[in-house]
Amino acid sequence: MVKVPRFAFEKFPAADPTLTTTMKSVGEAMAMGRNFTEALQKALRSLEQKGSQLDFSHVPEWEVPELIEKSKRPTTERLHQVQRALLGGASVEQLFEATKIDPWYLDQLQLLNEISVEIRKSTALTQEMLQRAKRHGFSDEQIGALTHNSEAVVRGVRQALGIRPVYKTVDTCAAEFAAYTPYHYSSYDEEDEVALHAKPSIIILGSGPNRIGQGIEFDYSCVHASMALRKAGYETVMVNCNPETVSTDYDVSTRLYFEPLTLEDVLEVIAAEERTGGVMGVFVQLGGQTPLKLAQQLADAGVPILGTSPEAIDLAEHRGAFSRVLDEAGLISPKNGTAVSFEDAKKIADEIGYPVLVRPSYVLGGRGMEIVYDEPNLSRYIANATEITPDHPVLIDRFLEDAVEIDVDALYDGTDMYLGGIMEHIEEAGIHSGDSACVLPPITLGNNVLERVRTATRAIAEGVGVRGLINIQFALASDVLYVLEANPRASRTVPFVSKATGVQMAKAAALIGTGVTINQLRSAYKMLPETGDGSTLPLDAPVSVKEAVLPFSRFRTPEGKVVDSLLGPEMRSTGEVMGIDKHFDTAFAKSQAAANNALPTEGKVFVSVANRDKRSVIMGVKRLSDLGFEIVSTGGTADVLRRNGIQATPVRKVAEGSSAEGEGTIADLIIAGEIDMVFNTPSGGEARSDGYELRAAARRLASRASQRWPSSRRRPGHRGAAHVRVVRHEPAGARRQPRCIPEKSRAECLRSSPVAAR
Repeated sequence: MVKVPRFAFEKFPAADPTLTTTMKSVGEAMAMGRNFTEALQKALRSLEQKGSQLDFSHVPEWEVPELIEKSKRPTTERLHQVQRALLGGASVEQLFEATKIDPWYLDQLQLLNEISVEIRKSTALTQEMLQRAKRHGFSDEQIGALTHNSEAVVRGVRQALGIRPVYKTVDTCAAEFAAYTPYHYSSYDEEDEVALHAKPSIIILGSGPNRIGQGIEFDYSCVHASMALRKAGYETVMVNCNPETVSTDYDVSTRLYFEPLTLEDVLEVIAAEERTGGVMGVFVQLGGQTPLKLAQQLADAGVPILGTSPEAIDLAEHRGAFSRVLDEAGLISPKNGTAVSFEDAKKIADEIGYPVLVRPSYVLGGRGMEIVYDEPNLSRYIANATEITPDHPVLIDRFLEDAVEIDVDALYDGTDMYLGGIMEHIEEAGIHSGDSACVLPPITLGNNVLERVRTATRAIAEGVGVRGLINIQFALASDVLYVLEANPRASRTVPFVSKATGVQMAKAAALIGTGVTINQLRSAYKMLPETGDGSTLPLDAPVSVKEAVLPFSRFRTPEGKVVDSLLGPEMRSTGEVMGIDKHFDTAFAKSQAAANNALPTEGKVFVSVANRDKRSVIMGVKRLSDLGFEIVSTGGTADVLRRNGIQATPVRKVAEGSSAEGEGTIADLIIAGEIDMVFNTPSGGEARSDGYELRAAARRLASRASQRWPSSRRRPGHRGAAHVRVVRHEPAGARRQPRCIPEKSRAECLRSSPVAAR
C-alpha cells in the first residue's frame, strides 16, 4: 500500500517548492498492489498530474554529479529526480549518501529502471515482457512510450494475449467471519476474488485526489448518489483512489475498487464487473473534471453512460455549439472567441476589446485563467500556454467589469426543472467562484432578475440536453444578464446549496440518471418539495453564506517572502466554510469567524483606495467611524474622508519610507499589530507595489496571531491580527461601471438587515 501527496505549486508559482516541516500538499492518492513497485506506480498515476508517472523514456542529459546534486533537495520532484539519477548512472550507495533515503527504496526504483530498459530493448510486445511490466505497475501509456506504440495499441495487444488484471479483496473482517463489505484492488496476479452479483451494477467514478478546484465537495455528490441508488435497490460500485474521502469507506457502496481514475484502470474495472454480473451504466458527472474527461472515451468503448450524455457534456464546452443554444434561447454571453495561436488571439481581443478573460478549454478551478489588459500580456499568456491545439484551444471572453456574478445549481429531467438555489457572489466578477464568498438566497437581486435567471436556466438545461445536475454562472452588468458558462455536472456548490435549502440535490440527480422524473421525486420519493423550488424561498428562510479558506500562509518565496494573497480568476482556495443565520450580516460574520478571519469589533481601520473608489467608500467608512473605529489613511484618501466629516489620521505610504523623525509606514503599523482591518484598492505601479507589501505584512501578522491564539480561544475583535480581504486590483485606466441594483431589492435588503434597521 502506497500513499503519495499531491501538490499545487502551479497555483502559487512564486512559492518555494522545498518541502519542510510545514505541510504544503493539498491532497493525496493511495494505491495497493502485490508488491511495492506495482503499488508505487499505480499511486503515481492516480495523482492525475502531468509528469506524475515515472519517466523512463529517455536517459537524462545531465552528468551523474549534477543528477545527485538535484536529488539532495527535498522538493515535489524528488522521487522523480532520484529515479532519473539512477537511470543516468548514479549508484544506490551514492544516492543514499546524498539523500539518506533507505537503500531498499532506492533499490526498488533501480529495479523499475532495469525493467524499463528491458521494455525499451524489446523488439515486440511479447507476452513475457508485458506480463513482467504489468506486474511491476507499468501502465499501457508508459509501455507505449518505451516501445513507440500508442496506448491503444498496447492495450489491444495486451488484451488479445489475455493479460488482464485480477482483483484482490481486502477482507474487512480479517477472515474471522464472512465480510459483507469487502473492497478490491487490481493486480496482475492469478486468482480473481470479485464475487458474482445477481444484479447489474451502477458504477460511480469518484473525484480522485483532492486538489485546488476539485475537492471533497465532489466526493459529497458521489457518496450521496451511492446512498440514494442503494436505497432504491441498485448495486453500486465506487471507483476512487483518495483515502481521505467518505467514498472510499468500504461500506458506502456495494463494492469499492481502490483504483486510479485513468481510462486503462476504469475500463478494467468495468470489465471485471461485466464478468461477474453485468453493468447497468456509469455515472461520470458527479466526481468533477476527472471522470468527465473520460466520458467520451468510455462511450466510444461501448460503456453506457447514465445521466447527461457525453455529447451534451461536450456541447456545453464547445463554444460554437453552446453559442447556438444561447442564440436559440435569446440569451447573450460576453463577446468571445477561440484561438490556437497568438494571431488568432490578437484578432479576437482587438475585436471584442480589452480587458479579456483568457483560459484553456476543459479545465476546472480556473486553471490557467487570467484577466489580460493589453496585447503584450496576451502575447505572454499565449507563449506560456504550451498545450494549445485545435481540440484544446484557448478561450477568450470580454471581461465584464463591476458585474455581479450569480451561480445556479439546478436539476432537469428532460421535461421539468427544479432550481436548487440562486447564489449571489459577494466579490465582483473576476474572482474565481471557488474563492468568492456567496450568499443564498441572494440579497441584492430583485424579483425580476431572479425570474430572468430561472427562465435562462431552464432554456440552457433543455438546449444542452441535461439529465441530472447543471451549474450555470451568470453575470449581471448594467441590468443585462450574461451567461458566463454552463457545466452539465455536479458542481462544488452542490453541498452548500443542499445544506442551505435542505434538499439533497446529488441524491435526486442520481435517480434522474436512472429514469426517475422530477415529478416522481416530488410525489413518490418525497425528495423534493411538492411545490416551488430554491428560487422561491420564503422571506423568513435562513440566510447562508459560503466563504473560502485560503492557504497563503503556508507558502513563501525562496527569499522567504509570503506569497501574494491577491485573488483573481484562477482558484486558490483549499476549502470552504458556511455561516447560517436569520440575517445576512450575522451569517456573514459567522462565515468569517469559521474561516479564521473573525472580524474585529473595535480598533484601528486602515483605508487607502484608488481615486475611482473614493466616492463609494465614504459611507462605509463613516459607518465604521460611528461604530467607534479609529480611521487611519494615506494622504489622498485621508483628505477625502476629512472633507466628508470623517476624522482620519494620515499615515505614510510604504513607498515613502520612514520619516527622518522616525515615523513609520503603514506596513510598520500593521506588523506592530496596531491595525485591525485593512481596506485597500491600489492602482498604478507604485500603489500595486505598496499593496503587495500591505498584504504581506497583514499575512505575516495574521499567521503569528493564529499561532498564539488557537481559533477555539480567539475572542472576536482581539488585537493583533489584521483582517484582510483581498480582491482584484486593476492597472491604471481600467474602466469601472456602477453596479446596477434594483431599488426594490435594495429596500428588501435594508429591511432584512438588523444593522441597517438600527
